[in-house]
Amino acid sequence: MWSTNIPREEAERCLLCREGPCTAACPHGLDPARLLRSVRFQNLAGAAGRLPERDLCAGCPAPCEEACLRPDSPVRVRSLAAALHGEKKNLEELGEEPVDLSSTFCGVRLENPFLLSSSVVASSYEKIARAFEMGWAGACFKTICDFIPREASPRYSALSGEHCFYGFKNIEQLSCDSLEEDLDILRRLKRSYPTKVLIASIMGRDEEEWCRLARLVEEAGADLVECNFSCPNMEQDGLGVDVGQSPEAVERYTAAARRGCSIPLLAKLTPNVGDMRPMARAARRGGADGLAAINTVKSIMGMNLDTYATSPSVRGLSGVGGYSGKAVKPIALRFIWELASDPQWPSPPISGMGGIETWRDAVEFLLLGADHVQITTAVMQYGLRIIDDLLEGLTLYLREKALRRVTDLKGLGVENVAALEELERESILLRRFDRSRGVGCGRCVLSCRDGGHEALTMRKGGPVMDPAACVGCHLCVLVCPVHAISGYGRRINPENLGRKDGPKAVPREEETS
Repeated sequence: MWSTNIPREEAERCLLCREGPCTAACPHGLDPARLLRSVRFQNLAGAAGRLPERDLCAGCPAPCEEACLRPDSPVRVRSLAAALHGEKKNLEELGEEPVDLSSTFCGVRLENPFLLSSSVVASSYEKIARAFEMGWAGACFKTICDFIPREASPRYSALSGEHCFYGFKNIEQLSCDSLEEDLDILRRLKRSYPTKVLIASIMGRDEEEWCRLARLVEEAGADLVECNFSCPNMEQDGLGVDVGQSPEAVERYTAAARRGCSIPLLAKLTPNVGDMRPMARAARRGGADGLAAINTVKSIMGMNLDTYATSPSVRGLSGVGGYSGKAVKPIALRFIWELASDPQWPSPPISGMGGIETWRDAVEFLLLGADHVQITTAVMQYGLRIIDDLLEGLTLYLREKALRRVTDLKGLGVENVAALEELERESILLRRFDRSRGVGCGRCVLSCRDGGHEALTMRKGGPVMDPAACVGCHLCVLVCPVHAISGYGRRINPENLGRKDGPKAVPREEETS
């Protein structure tokens, strides 16, 4: 619905300042910083809706751009605002029908599907209280245990782009507070915010401890218990991911926690397995009411080519740690679908997490079977304020789709994921080049020649495709920096024509643009 002509790269260049100097400099009382943030987090409709009917930026000397903290190349606020003004007409199609973002998860009501996940972002009364005031529906408290882990410094590392990181590694463990301090925080939060959802993540060292911790957090006011079977960073053996890779241990410790509490019980599972379903089934046998997935992925990153140490380096040494951030989202979605499509536990209650930054990311999790989402790394990078665009973007999306409840999204995409042998292989979707948008860079030709199927050549007017050589892989689409390549129709794939072992499935209707 929303145009690709909006210069989103301007928002990508924005530093996302805590208090935008561009907003303070605007003579019209607009909020350019908020506008840029909405576009950055893919809430284009919300951004357009905040602009007045008249384009106040047209003809403005743009003191907002002069105030930008990138004086060498300030963000072009005016061009972004002008493009968004051209899209305001689309808002009329959305209407103003109310939508219901609430849901019930294992019998517990959530006012919206956005929660903080068990980590440093949900480790103190002040942080969680601030999140609740800003609109977050709940929080999963940083894993509570009956010992105080020793932590290393530094403990974080990242794979970075411009002004942001897309992959994040940590070697942090559990809560550094005492058990009684954490229980007191839960009590205070529940007294102050009785309608918000508190999930208590716990980790025991034996069955007795799992049982006792589950009982204590319920008595402190937790609405649900999350058994952490998946932390990859534990200093002690036999904890975290060591448990989560053993169906027998998952079942035994789930059953122990179940004996200790009467509130809903979740098993938080690790992606560091080939198949997550045996762990989910074991948790169910042990008495789990639902699942949480995924925790972080075991990783090594950031090799220093001079010292030969990995990052984060603690006096020259590091180790395998947990990888998160938007780079892990495809991995997380695979496991969410795997759990949701398990015939032995069809459509279980799932608290989804892993690489979620925007409302669009969250919708992908819901479509593949999650009931709600938990978020950490995006909050660590951008702050709790991302909830504004999560809520607004999701609301406007539901209106666009004429849906009235967020629960209508659950599982809509599960059946559209199939085994590879079920995919239609008898035709090829060819591509067309938009000469008006192409700039003649030749990236598509290079990629097709050196890394594809050698179907493109460069001529004076731009790239030319040989239809007989094209296999429809669409590498050219992915590498085009100006999005000038689209589809125009199918032809029979001669490689598969008449094969007796060809697909039997009827191909679905498919968009060609």
